[in-house]
Amino acid sequence: MTQILLKGGNVFDPAHGSILNRHDVLIEDDRIIQVSATPIDAPAAQSIDVTGKTVMPGLIDCHVHVLASIANLGLNAVQPNVLAAIRALPIMKAMLDRGFTTVRDAGGADWGLSHAIATGLVPGPRIFPSGRALSQTGGHGDFRPRSDVLEPCSCAFRAGAIARVVDGVDAVRLAVREEIQKGATQIKIMASGGVASPTDPIGNTQYSEDEIRAIVAEAEAAQTYVMAHAYTGRAIARAVRCGVRTIEHGNLVDREAAGIMRDHGAFVVPTLVTYDALARDGARLGLPAESVVKIQTVRQAGRDSLRIYAEAGVPMGFGSDLLGEMHNHQSDEFRIRAELLGNLEAIRSATSIAAAILQREGELGTVRVGALADLIVVDGNPLADISLLAGQGKHLALVMQAGRLYRQTT
Repeated sequence: MTQILLKGGNVFDPAHGSILNRHDVLIEDDRIIQVSATPIDAPAAQSIDVTGKTVMPGLIDCHVHVLASIANLGLNAVQPNVLAAIRALPIMKAMLDRGFTTVRDAGGADWGLSHAIATGLVPGPRIFPSGRALSQTGGHGDFRPRSDVLEPCSCAFRAGAIARVVDGVDAVRLAVREEIQKGATQIKIMASGGVASPTDPIGNTQYSEDEIRAIVAEAEAAQTYVMAHAYTGRAIARAVRCGVRTIEHGNLVDREAAGIMRDHGAFVVPTLVTYDALARDGARLGLPAESVVKIQTVRQAGRDSLRIYAEAGVPMGFGSDLLGEMHNHQSDEFRIRAELLGNLEAIRSATSIAAAILQREGELGTVRVGALADLIVVDGNPLADISLLAGQGKHLALVMQAGRLYRQTT
């Protein structure tokens, strides 16, 4: 039994938007066992004075690709497996340095990578892997260039691939079962065109409704859910009506589609920082020219979409969706969210709302008795200054994951 006592910090509860001044937090092994306004007597515990600092839940990013070490996803998919895995190590470590103790990988990461982190073999955020995202032929996960001959897709055979191409109701059912057997904790599909893929206009819808319903049915049979890459209101509405639970990106939503999401209890995970990064650095880092052209179609629309979601009452999770060297901009998503929605909502997107998306309410994204001891200690009050959560984690005095002290400067 290992105990750690965080003494005298200001405990931030994002769900209620409140700060409990000068509270002690006692951790035993991987759980929080006591939060108290009066000093906790725990003589066997390692005591850490965090007076004047903010104790809050570890951050959660609901849309990452930890294996996307190259901005050109087609090239990323054909690099050697060992190289893809090794290149992921500094990406994951840097996420943990920024205070992200949990991520949901939206295509690429598998059980092996999440197990390596869970067992302490390598440092990184706890991963909820989607395995390979499912894409139709010519969809957002199909990175084959246009040609007069369509060669068989080898996209699912290397570690750097974020997706697999699969078509037809029976085939997608099997694909879902295979990804879940391999350890996927949720299923990702491509339900519209996208920026990073070469041959699918953003306005396209992808997969038939019968295929989407079959995917959803198989996921629900395995007691999990489906997340869908979708940009337009048309793609969003048809995916949600077919049972998709979370919409990824959603930049071109309209009010009708947002209302459908609200009525069906769906979530959205905007990923605004990636468009800023792609516009600035994408071409230099190897993003194909046809993808660079698509960026402006969705960049400003993404910012406008936040107001539509907020007015409709659709809960928004935190996502970054960065590629290659652009992973360094992960925490800058906080600045964008805060500018448009305020500091509290920006923080909730990466804590309490993100935990609800992961179906881990009460366990992640909170500082309460019984929760996992995923905690960060901030030098200052992020409710007053969101920049304390931005950058590379320089304002974090402590990062704890499942009761293990990963980083401590206090």
